[in-house]
Amino acid sequence: MQHRLIAQCAHWLARLEKLHQQHPKRILAGVAALLMVGAGGSYAVATLGPDAAALPTRQVIETVQPLPFAVADMAPQALRLYRSEITRSNDTAESLLRRLGVSDSVAAAFIRNNPQARQALLGKAGRLVSAEADEQHQLLSLSARWARDDASEFQRLVVARADTGFSARLESGKLTASSRMAGGVIQSSLFAATDDAKIPDSVATQLADIFAGDIDFHRALRKGDRFSVVYETLEADGEPMRAGRVLSAEFVNNGKAFQAVWFQEPGAPRGDYYSMSGQSLRRAYLASPLAFSRVTSGFKMRFHPILQTWRAHLGVDYAAPTGTPVRSVGDGVVESAGFQNGFGNVVILKHRNGHSTVYAHLSRIDVRKGQSVTQGQTLGGVGATGWATGPHLHFEFRVNGQHQDPMVMARQSESIPVSAAARPQFLREAGNARMELAAAATLQPANSQ
Repeated sequence: MQHRLIAQCAHWLARLEKLHQQHPKRILAGVAALLMVGAGGSYAVATLGPDAAALPTRQVIETVQPLPFAVADMAPQALRLYRSEITRSNDTAESLLRRLGVSDSVAAAFIRNNPQARQALLGKAGRLVSAEADEQHQLLSLSARWARDDASEFQRLVVARADTGFSARLESGKLTASSRMAGGVIQSSLFAATDDAKIPDSVATQLADIFAGDIDFHRALRKGDRFSVVYETLEADGEPMRAGRVLSAEFVNNGKAFQAVWFQEPGAPRGDYYSMSGQSLRRAYLASPLAFSRVTSGFKMRFHPILQTWRAHLGVDYAAPTGTPVRSVGDGVVESAGFQNGFGNVVILKHRNGHSTVYAHLSRIDVRKGQSVTQGQTLGGVGATGWATGPHLHFEFRVNGQHQDPMVMARQSESIPVSAAARPQFLREAGNARMELAAAATLQPANSQ
């Protein structure tokens, strides 16, 4: 029987091999069909199984033990009140705490009587104060922060409540710098525009100083002139204390754009402002000895108001209130400082290359003969001493004793470029400054649009 089955299998295998040689494609298609049928059959078998819904179910019930419950966890949380204010020069302990939302006679008495708290908080304007109080408005803690204009550190007063009463301690910390950007449009004056843009006055003054060699801020501003600025803000514990240095700026005056970026060469004792091409904006002479004023008489022939004759006016007169700071237009040495007849109180500076400058009619003199002064240093205050009909500054520029137009001398004074060694680093920083100024230009106040 087994021999017969083996013989039949061999016979069919021989025929199948012959058919495969004669019709290979048909044999392959047939095998594929058989595989598909097999898959379908298996699928059919799988789907013919019992319905899951018909299977028997079993219910299991277990007792769940709750976690331990602490009643203390549900105790009401104490309410804390936080508020910040700026001190005023006329503050009392009570008025300051009242603005902070604190009603605490014990705390007020402590501030009045503690030397550190009284000195830091009372009679001092512009200091940032933060307070923490409970739901009964009783003071829990108070901190005040302040910094001098030229300091790199800030002072912090901390008043804290304890079971035994209040305590005060004085601490110091390092100011941290971050940058801010802003933009504005001139409608009437530079300070009005910076006020609209919420830019600190110190930044506005820096803008005028930076571009003083190119723009006459007394006479050359036009309505519609615009500016962009990126500047430092110095912070204490994350709170802004004061504005720092201008990092980059652009001023468009009468359609002409002037740009500046702060840069300090490696190893240099101080930094300076440069154009984006690397040329220093610090010329040998400033355009004006006053930060802000108006010119009442230029370098020209005029009718003298006291002598009542026509004569050459050999300088420039600037009208300004009595006491307005008068600054040196360049580095030099005080050649004379005192009273000289028609000039009244006068300072004469000697510069290099035979140059000298004269500052007359001063109300006070802040330098002495032989003293070295730097560009921008205060020499005295505007006044009306000597032959003067009102408070103003008479300013002269002389070259080897000959009078020259101060405006022309300022514009023609030389500047120093970035050194070749520092130029690659400067160009990288200037590229970043361009992008920041482009962003700042989009931040103009709504009322200047």
